[in-house]
Amino acid sequence: MKKMRLIFVFLISILSVSCGNNANIPDVSNIKIELTTMRFEKELFSLDTINFSENLDKLIAGYPSFGENFISTILNADPRWSADSTADYVKGFTNDYRLIFDSSEKIFADFTVYEKQIKKGLQFVKYYFPKFQTPKKLITYIGPIDGYGDILSDEALIVGLHHHLGKDFSIYKSGIVQETYPDYISSRFTPDYIAVNCMKNIVTDLYPEKMDDKPLVQQMVEKGKRLYLLSKLVPQIEEYKLIGYSKEQLAAVYEHEAAVWQLFVQNNFLQTIDYNIIKNYIGEGPKTQELGEASPGNIGSFTGWQIVKKFMEKNPKYSLQQLMSADAEIIFQEAKYKP
Repeated sequence: MKKMRLIFVFLISILSVSCGNNANIPDVSNIKIELTTMRFEKELFSLDTINFSENLDKLIAGYPSFGENFISTILNADPRWSADSTADYVKGFTNDYRLIFDSSEKIFADFTVYEKQIKKGLQFVKYYFPKFQTPKKLITYIGPIDGYGDILSDEALIVGLHHHLGKDFSIYKSGIVQETYPDYISSRFTPDYIAVNCMKNIVTDLYPEKMDDKPLVQQMVEKGKRLYLLSKLVPQIEEYKLIGYSKEQLAAVYEHEAAVWQLFVQNNFLQTIDYNIIKNYIGEGPKTQELGEASPGNIGSFTGWQIVKKFMEKNPKYSLQQLMSADAEIIFQEAKYKP
């Protein structure tokens, strides 16, 4: 049978949508979090260029694990190079990225607001997952614009400030950046996303995604589970930032929620295992083709999120651990989601 293609104009709406995260927020103020902030980029860009190689070695030694990874993985220095060649390479990077550093110094002159957001997120992590060993360090750095951003290591939350300079930062519009981070991604390169990205990395660490060969609806629910968990770790942050939409896009998706659901139902997509179909509806993308130019991508994750919300409404005694370990198909069946 030929699949029906559901098409409608997805207009940006000014409908107001509440964030939906503020109900029943537990008091975590008494949970102690040890977190030391280390500003690697400040130390790197202030190194005395006289005896730069020796000064770089001292800096790297002060950042066990991260320092070596910064050189080898983030800057992609060749391990076969001599110490002097590596130092020259790093010095060249600091010269080329002086403007980025200077911009970050202005934007993040006071980093305490982001420290507080991250600490609050870690308090929620400890509240829901008391056995989880939260990172003890928060390291900021500046790396290649088209390279890594925010990272979680065994010991630290690592924040790439070069990916948080504001969505209109001119260098984000350059061709080399756009090849890796097009507008629909770089629009999130703002300071507001620092705490969100840190908690996203912890969610992934807690529950790595394993979705090979699962039907689309199960993959949607798995994405929804992680969004639901993320919303509990940063309940003070608006929903649209959790999924990476604009505020207007999320409002419009809620307004057209029933039509979005019909896209999957009427095309018999829910149980498909066709990767070419699945990739169109979960994961990053500039838009959802069938929903029009103004629509966001990742629409399947949004719908999976709503399914999980409906399931949790019906199962209010479920802990987050129970939710995350629950079978995605069972969640879908029990939710009886029908917007």
